[in-house]
Amino acid sequence: MQALNGIRVLDLGTYIAGPFCATVLGEFGADVVKIERPGSGDHLRRFGTETDCGDTLVWLSEARNKRSVTLNLADRRGRDLLRELIAEADVVIENFRPGVMERWGLSFPEIQELNPRAILLRMSAYGQSGPLADQPGFARVAHAFAGLSLLAGEPGGPPVTPGSTSLGDYLAGLYAVVGALLALRARETTGRGQCVDLALYEPIFRVLDEIAPAYQQFGFVRERMGADTVNVVPHSHYRTADDRWIAIACSNDEMFARLARAMGDPELAAPDRFGPKAARLAARDEVNELVRAWAAALPRDEALARCRAAEVPAGPLNSIADIFTDPQFAHRGTITEADSRIGALAVPGVIPALSDTPGAIRWLGPALGADTDAVLRGLLHREPAEIAALRAAGVV
Repeated sequence: MQALNGIRVLDLGTYIAGPFCATVLGEFGADVVKIERPGSGDHLRRFGTETDCGDTLVWLSEARNKRSVTLNLADRRGRDLLRELIAEADVVIENFRPGVMERWGLSFPEIQELNPRAILLRMSAYGQSGPLADQPGFARVAHAFAGLSLLAGEPGGPPVTPGSTSLGDYLAGLYAVVGALLALRARETTGRGQCVDLALYEPIFRVLDEIAPAYQQFGFVRERMGADTVNVVPHSHYRTADDRWIAIACSNDEMFARLARAMGDPELAAPDRFGPKAARLAARDEVNELVRAWAAALPRDEALARCRAAEVPAGPLNSIADIFTDPQFAHRGTITEADSRIGALAVPGVIPALSDTPGAIRWLGPALGADTDAVLRGLLHREPAEIAALRAAGVV
């Protein structure tokens, strides 16, 4: 038993944001039918490191648990088949530019006519409305537009993309999961689906803590601070004697007092020194330098051991090589191995852990169109001869 058994999802998306939402739903039992273009498929198949099976590592990992069906949606017959699939779906996910679904005769009102219980989850760069709604965008643009990129980097240096990742795509995918689950819950009461509208930049802006009220109240424009944090100190990265790095996060006065004891100088946390947060903020550079000097005199593991003994929040700055040998990652199954078309493959595990209805990886990214025949036969009751004719005509 899984939490979303019996829920059918149509994944019409490309790249990461929309498809990642479908991936998470599929991890917890939803039947995800991935719709792709015949011949080429989702662009994600070619995004990332290529493998011998013809698809990338990103595809193999992120298209887990999906059934691949090819449909030519530029052909009326392909769109007719899609309409039949929508009639059998609970959630339809799309991340086209606004207007594409409408041109295909698949606006939300038209989808409701096909299936009043269907939930349409729409993701685009700027949402379905507003002066920029028709503009394209990817995670890098969303990071910039939402205000994150201008905060990332060293003071006085150029803005950077945090971690060189598609963070915005994954955040948007998670918020889309929330939207889908909320709509499914509401449907239990109303009996009807609804439209979920999400812009790629919105989840990024949502997690920038107090940046909006701080500007509205005080006109404060946050700038790049490197590894530091705006409202607390010490809360940064520190190099150790063996040329490694640790993160220390003292978010209140009590935590700083513990750190001062771990450093062997409890008087640093005295009321007339750096005990009050306001005093530490006023002397940010001096406090950071004291912590830097302490960390620089110790090997990484010794510095971490002293912090942990004193209950100071601290941890190593791990590379992926470190992560692969870390016992905490191993214990939690944060990395797991699954069979794939290139053999056993290490991929991120399923989160969160549910005690009664846990998620699972049943298979990794499928070959293009691997499930077309099975879905057309099983869901739409097409005969093999008709499927062969559709394939010969380039419809599937």
